[in-house]
Amino acid sequence: MSGPGVGAGGELAALVPEFRGALARRGFAVRTIATHTRLVRDLDIWLLGQGLRADALNAQLVAEFLAARRAAGARGAVSRLVMTPLLDHLELLGVIRPGSCVEMPDPTEVLQRYRVYLRSERGLVPAGVSRYEHAARLFNDSLVTSGEVEWANLSGRDVTRFMLTECVGRGGSSARNLAAGVRSFLRFLHVEGLTAVGLAAAVPSVAGWQGRSLPIGFEHAQVLRLLECCDRGRSTGRRDFAILTVLARLGLRAAEVAGMRLDDLDWRAGELIVHGKGQRDERLPLPSDVGDAVVEYLRRDRRETECRAVFLRMLAPHEQLASTSISMIVFHACDRAGVPRGGAHRLRHSAATRMLAGGATLSEVGQALRQRTLRATSIYAKVDHGRLRQLARPWPGESS
Repeated sequence: MSGPGVGAGGELAALVPEFRGALARRGFAVRTIATHTRLVRDLDIWLLGQGLRADALNAQLVAEFLAARRAAGARGAVSRLVMTPLLDHLELLGVIRPGSCVEMPDPTEVLQRYRVYLRSERGLVPAGVSRYEHAARLFNDSLVTSGEVEWANLSGRDVTRFMLTECVGRGGSSARNLAAGVRSFLRFLHVEGLTAVGLAAAVPSVAGWQGRSLPIGFEHAQVLRLLECCDRGRSTGRRDFAILTVLARLGLRAAEVAGMRLDDLDWRAGELIVHGKGQRDERLPLPSDVGDAVVEYLRRDRRETECRAVFLRMLAPHEQLASTSISMIVFHACDRAGVPRGGAHRLRHSAATRMLAGGATLSEVGQALRQRTLRATSIYAKVDHGRLRQLARPWPGESS
């Protein structure tokens, strides 16, 4: 094996001084150099434990080493990207062959790893994972040649060309979702070391006018009609009544209602644990009318099953309802009640509007809806007519 300072055993340890100097010359911070130094020594120990020499390093062994670090509980320096300075240095010294540690995974495998990344690292809910994965799949398919993708040769021009082609005919929200998904996928590729530079900035911005529209909710009388139209003499009607009551009174999202578990209902404390965005769990008070509606459904209509979801399909298999099914229940209720169609999110807007009309502040509404920033709640200021009247200036020429 060629290369200076390479001995018979513990060979990478002998390269630490020169590697440290090389990092310093490239401008790495002292703490970063210390991290890379520890990484060299950990890799050296791992290779000795495997009975391997440094020149045996390849993409598979690098992946196994990083997996072993993660399994041992390491939180830092566990991605393929962090290995790049060391592997480049080993190539420069001739310890490993150029390109021997370059990973060229199958495109399908990359998408599978991205799905795991979205769930474990980003903490996205299933609906978010599906949306981001769809964007990544479209981008991935545009790059495949003979069943492979040359990630190392990916350029900003490829990214821009894909976005300009794919966004033709898309609406604003669809194009923005695609752009967000592609940016996320490009960040993942860089973290995994599949691209040498981060290309997320190459995704063009999609024009948008956030906050222009008014939040559209149901009138209070329409909400009452939606509830009254449920046939509570039938099992399906009692289940739908419980779902609509939860949506209307608590302002939950469709995915949050679908994700409700029996263990989330604390009857003694009168509270409900809501599994919200970003895997955040929060407790909400459980109003008596909501509790009554849910209890009636649970006692009379919920099927015996191992599934712990609160709301189940009425027909076999008795499984958890999807978030799209929650939205369809609202659509069908609108049709029965003669109310213009709206989804579950419109009931969320209705709940916020009624809170404001009842004297709640924007901050209190934001807490009830579990929104992270006041900016997200500020859209409801547009429908707070009482407070807006106090700010309105007299019309010129109007008699006082």
